[in-house]
Amino acid sequence: MILGWLFFAVFVTSLFLTMLLRRYALSKSLMDIPNARSSHSVPTPRGGGVAIVISFACALPLAWTFGLISSEQVIALLGSGLLVAVIGFADDHGHIAARWRLLGHFIAAGCGVYFLHGLPPFLLFGSILDFGWLGSLLAVIYAVWMLNLYNFMDGIDGLASVEAICACVGASLIYWCTGNHSLIWVPLILASAVSGFLCWNFPPARIFMGDAGSGFLGVALALISLYSAWDSSDFFFVWLIMLGVFITDATFTLFRRLMRGDAIYQAHRSHAYQIASRVLNSHKTVTLGIAAINIFWLLPVALSVALHWIDPLLGTLIAYVPLIAGVVYLKAGNPE
Repeated sequence: MILGWLFFAVFVTSLFLTMLLRRYALSKSLMDIPNARSSHSVPTPRGGGVAIVISFACALPLAWTFGLISSEQVIALLGSGLLVAVIGFADDHGHIAARWRLLGHFIAAGCGVYFLHGLPPFLLFGSILDFGWLGSLLAVIYAVWMLNLYNFMDGIDGLASVEAICACVGASLIYWCTGNHSLIWVPLILASAVSGFLCWNFPPARIFMGDAGSGFLGVALALISLYSAWDSSDFFFVWLIMLGVFITDATFTLFRRLMRGDAIYQAHRSHAYQIASRVLNSHKTVTLGIAAINIFWLLPVALSVALHWIDPLLGTLIAYVPLIAGVVYLKAGNPE
């Protein structure tokens, strides 16, 4: 009952705060104005993701008080996540140079990885691999990529929210099936916070997440996945699989644009999900379609990895092959 009330309180808090943030954005003219590189056609308030940050951040100490999560998780998620959110909030209100944003992202990711004790040893193909200090560096780069990836992929109504909810609920279901109940609570709290915001962000969106929310979600998901790897390295691959749509689309598109010499921080509409939304003339169809991919394709593959039916690397490859094929088919990263 206590847990149920906690999840409900987080949901309602996020829902109510999003409403207040929408009014604030309208009063301050914090609007996303459509342009040639936009995927929307109506001026829309932005910055609603702050509701996710506040509701999740307030719930973590309570969860720790109930003995549901460790102090390391609380410190890592709050310290790293709040710094990223502040940088994003400032950028939403006034432009911050990309190099300073990136520096702040590395500092935030480094703090989070430090409090989670770096990257744990991985069991792959029957052998234990301990990367030592190099593993910590790779973990920081991974966290920075995930938070920027989430910024890149937050481009149509409801997509970033639905992806986070599917990944969090899917991973929690897998934890439950494998008996790792202690790992369930943080993802479910985050899913509750995102669900409250989604009520305002579902197509047609009445408010956008903004950099504060998308960056926070990206780094939070990265740190949650790294923490779970200390229980089993298979769980890290579970998260890589569940977030496969975002990882493949963003990584492939970025690679294509780098090869062409484009400025990677310049706004564009060449992600696969953006192309699909134009082809189908619907944000809702694409968002729900990606939710279906998460539920009916990626979740079963991730569960197979967690139950040791498939090797983690092989399972990730199996999950990614059709996703990459779809990205290639849609010609992601091509000039518009």
